Amino acid sequence: MSDLRVIKVKQSVLANNDARAEALRKELKENKVFLINLMSSPGAGKTTLLVNLINRLKDKIRIGVIEADMDAMVDAETIESKTGVRTIQLHTSGECHLDAKMTSEAVREIGEDNLDLIILENIGNLVCPAEFDTGASMNLVILSVPEGDDKPLKYPLMFRKGHAFVFTKIDAKSVFDFDVELAEKRIRDLNPAAKFFPLSAKTGEGMEALEEFILASVAERK
Repeated sequence: MSDLRVIKVKQSVLANNDARAEALRKELKENKVFLINLMSSPGAGKTTLLVNLINRLKDKIRIGVIEADMDAMVDAETIESKTGVRTIQLHTSGECHLDAKMTSEAVREIGEDNLDLIILENIGNLVCPAEFDTGASMNLVILSVPEGDDKPLKYPLMFRKGHAFVFTKIDAKSVFDFDVELAEKRIRDLNPAAKFFPLSAKTGEGMEALEEFILASVAERK
C-alpha cells in the first residue's frame, strides 16, 4: 500500500508540473521567445560550450541565460563576464533538477521583453532533470567524449527526452574510447528524430553547425 501511495503522489506532482510547463511554453510562444533547456552530467562542458556559442550568436539575436546550481555563483559569473549577456543565477536549495515552477520564476526574473532566446543551464546530472518538463521549446543534451558512448544505455530517459544532442570534446576522441556512430545509433534507437552535433568548444570544430541550427530554430519561432 505504501508503494502505491508513492506512485500516486509522484504522478500527481508530475501532472501538476506538466500543466505549469505547458502554460509557460504557450506564453513564450506568444511572446516569440525560444527557451532551450541545456542538460548534461557534471563536467561535460555546458558552461564552456555556452560561452563559445553565445559569443557567436549575441550579435545576431538577443540572448539571456539562466544558470541553475544547488549553490555557488561561479557559472553565472563566468557566463556574464565572458559574454556580456544578461545572466541570472537560480539556486535550487538542494534540488537535483529544475521544474516548471522554478523555470517560470526565473523567466519572470530575467524578463521576456527584448529577448529572442533564453538558455537555461539545468543541474548537472543525467537522471532527475529528464523527469521534469521545464516548459522549454527544446531540450539540448550534451554527452562528452570522456563519458563514453554507453550513456544512452545507462540513462535512457534523458536520451528519449532530448531533441538535439551535442557530443562535446570531440578533439579528445583519439584519447578516449568513444564511437560517434555507435553513440548516434544508441540514441536513435530511443529517439528516432534526434539531431546530432559533434563538436569541440575548445577548438571551434563543429560549432558553426550548432550555431546555424539554433538560429534557424529561433527564426522559426519568430
